[in-house]
Amino acid sequence: MNKISFPSINEQMDLIKRGAFEIIPEDELVKKLEKSIQTGNRLNIKLGCDPSRPDLHIGHSVVLRKLAQFQTLGHQAILIIGDFTGMIGDPSGRNVTRPALSLEATRINGQSYFEQASKILDKVKTKILYNSEWLSKMNFEEVIKLASKYTVARMIERDDFTKRFKAGEPISVHEFLYPLAQAMDSVAIKSDVELGGTDQKFNLLVGRDIQREYGIEPQVILTMPLIVGTDGVEKMSKSYNNYIGISEKPNEMYGKTLSIPDTLIFNYFELATDVSKEKLADVKAKLADSNFNPRDLKRELARNIVAMYHSNEAAVQAEEEFDRIFIKKNVPDDIVEFSIDTDKNGVNIIDLLTLVNFASSKGEARRLVAQGGVSIDGEKITEISTTIIVNSPKVLKVGKRKFIRLIKK
Repeated sequence: MNKISFPSINEQMDLIKRGAFEIIPEDELVKKLEKSIQTGNRLNIKLGCDPSRPDLHIGHSVVLRKLAQFQTLGHQAILIIGDFTGMIGDPSGRNVTRPALSLEATRINGQSYFEQASKILDKVKTKILYNSEWLSKMNFEEVIKLASKYTVARMIERDDFTKRFKAGEPISVHEFLYPLAQAMDSVAIKSDVELGGTDQKFNLLVGRDIQREYGIEPQVILTMPLIVGTDGVEKMSKSYNNYIGISEKPNEMYGKTLSIPDTLIFNYFELATDVSKEKLADVKAKLADSNFNPRDLKRELARNIVAMYHSNEAAVQAEEEFDRIFIKKNVPDDIVEFSIDTDKNGVNIIDLLTLVNFASSKGEARRLVAQGGVSIDGEKITEISTTIIVNSPKVLKVGKRKFIRLIKK
């Protein structure tokens, strides 16, 4: 096998440290990199994937982009799909255990995860493994021996366990097995570096300890920040509805990116894009200049993100569409049509919103009207008792980006 030629230590560390929150311990990483340069052997870079959330957003992309950076440096990216651990349910960062899934569900979600992650990673060069391959083969004696290698006192040092213990909330014994099972993944693949969000730090450190117990050189852990969502308050999450999905349409991606607060512009450039460090310095300088309008940087950021997941052409079209709708106040070109049969009495606006799926319930429809987010042909609807008669095409708009053309059936 031919030896691989790696970039210099300084070049590698510059890229690896970009946006990283913590590297534990950094000096061990340098030694591992030096050894890989000398031997020409790749480092095994591990990322465990949670199969309970198959729909990926920009928040997930932060750690995936770091894995992709290791790939560009010549190292082996290994995605561990937690199909077996998914049946346990990881409580990390939660006050309750995440619901456990069936093995079948974890496999389906895991494949979806990989397909989406391939928008960021080199699909051909990425090794994908399911941890049921080794965890399902462990017998009860082996599980007991594994459990003996870690104490309860150390286990409840984890923040979420500590909070629940102090609050008198139940902690099931099987939950202690999650970080141990994840650690066995590191043992199985002889992981050199494991990546994760800051909320995974405890589990990653357990991996170092368990590798040592099994006579394997401990992995270095690298944690990445949890990116804040478009609301500028909470971490990005579908449950907070503040996310930018990596499989969303270009127009949605572009519009959502423009909605982030100015304070997040640099953070998004650094963590969610691959722009150069020179570009990052330029972004920081412009944001510090009171004469520069941050809107221009935000538009550039939005184009960059759309281009990464779609194409440069899609990014340009998304920007033009946004300008047409929000700056020129026009209706989109590709607006969906909805046929509706209204008699002379018309249809109530609340019923209409639920009928076209712009509101999931009548309660939500009432809130949309009350908030002033509903209009017909540019005229805002202010009363929930309003009736709409469709005897000619009309454009219903909800919020900033939802349009539908109503036509008579």
